[in-house]
Amino acid sequence: MATTRIMPLHIGKGRTESRAISAIIDYVANPQKTDHGRLITGYECDSRVADAEFMLAKLQYIAATGRVRGADDVIAYHVRQSFCPGEITPEEANRLGVEFAKRFTKGKHAFIVCTHIDKAHVHNHIIWSSVNLDCDRKFRNFWGSTKAVRRLSDTLCIENGLSIVENPKPHGKSYDQWLGDQAKPSHRELLRATIDNALAQKPADLNELLKLLRESGCEVSKRGKSYRLKLPGWSKVSRLDSLGEGYTLEDLLAVLAGNKEHTPRQKSAKQADPPKVNLLLDIQAKLRDGKGAGYVRWAKVFNLKQMAQTVNFLTEHQLLDYAELAEKAAAATAHHNELSAKIKAAEKRMAEIAVLRTHIINYAKTRDTYVAYRKAGYSKKFREAHEEEILLHQAAKNVFDDMGVKKLPKVKELQAEYARLLEEKKMTYAEYRRSREEMRELLAAKANVDRLLNMEAEHDTEREKDHEQR
Repeated sequence: MATTRIMPLHIGKGRTESRAISAIIDYVANPQKTDHGRLITGYECDSRVADAEFMLAKLQYIAATGRVRGADDVIAYHVRQSFCPGEITPEEANRLGVEFAKRFTKGKHAFIVCTHIDKAHVHNHIIWSSVNLDCDRKFRNFWGSTKAVRRLSDTLCIENGLSIVENPKPHGKSYDQWLGDQAKPSHRELLRATIDNALAQKPADLNELLKLLRESGCEVSKRGKSYRLKLPGWSKVSRLDSLGEGYTLEDLLAVLAGNKEHTPRQKSAKQADPPKVNLLLDIQAKLRDGKGAGYVRWAKVFNLKQMAQTVNFLTEHQLLDYAELAEKAAAATAHHNELSAKIKAAEKRMAEIAVLRTHIINYAKTRDTYVAYRKAGYSKKFREAHEEEILLHQAAKNVFDDMGVKKLPKVKELQAEYARLLEEKKMTYAEYRRSREEMRELLAAKANVDRLLNMEAEHDTEREKDHEQR
């Protein structure tokens, strides 16, 4: 699963242009995060002095065009591309980052790709110069660039067998939503809690309730028919009717009259998605590839977490018997392959229908011209005057012959078949996504169990050898 974010880089307050671009490049090229610089790739620039080269390109652009902007000028663009833990190697992530940058900038801008391995998830920082290689144009961020970045990244992930975020949320979380239970309560939440405490004292009527609120430090005022409340430390008042269901004037009067029971509002907490099972890392193989001690420490912690998640997954799905796990993994794989084949067959037929429909329309439009061409004895002069129509007609006939079409179907029938296949594909694809996720989790769990059993077998063999030597 890859997530992305694009960020235009501005100079900012209190910084020069050179300091601004050096600061971000120094951060992304941190040797401790990039395996001592091994996971840094530059395109049309030297990654060690990329900031200087970007600045030189900017100066050449100004000299060539005379265009100068103020503090809002974009000096570079920064894309962060994160991958699911354990799904991709740092080297592969760096390669995908380079491929992404080349496609997105169409190879017209210098860039560097820095792959960070200091977190549980491998992620790329991609920075490209706002000025193109010819120093005569600038990259212009466009409306919908965030979606374009995500779409291209998802395409690369699918091409390389990686997972993607199936239904990305259109908006991010607010700061309080991100903090969750650690977020400070809002003014309205505090007012609701104050009203809850006052109602717990069983006031006889509204006046007594308002008196209890005043005694608790709450300012109570009335404007028209609306009561307004404000707690100490808050600058703005809140209307009673804005506190939500259960706290409006009508609701409180009903509670005080005994016609309704008051239920304090509980802060809704969204259940976090359970962690997914990922493949264990082969630490020894990575050591042979030249990985350092820092990577080994991170990989050991990662493997421990994945084994714990594997055990939880097997327990929740009652797959503690290895034979049952292997059987279910094989069944899930077969079902996924069957759905994949069904989708591919539908897509193939839809492509054939699109081609066939186009050529049938062209054939019908150019038929009279071709008949006249044939009656003219395939005259060169006639062909020169109607060459485009004749070529379309011949191309259509060649396609019909290649597809083995003897009798041309009606366009309406083809359109109906296309619509039916499209609807079937949509329905199948929803099931395909679910089956793919199920298959991946089962195969990852089985691979982790196989790995653990193999490690135990190797350990037993080593102990037997040591015992024989003694």
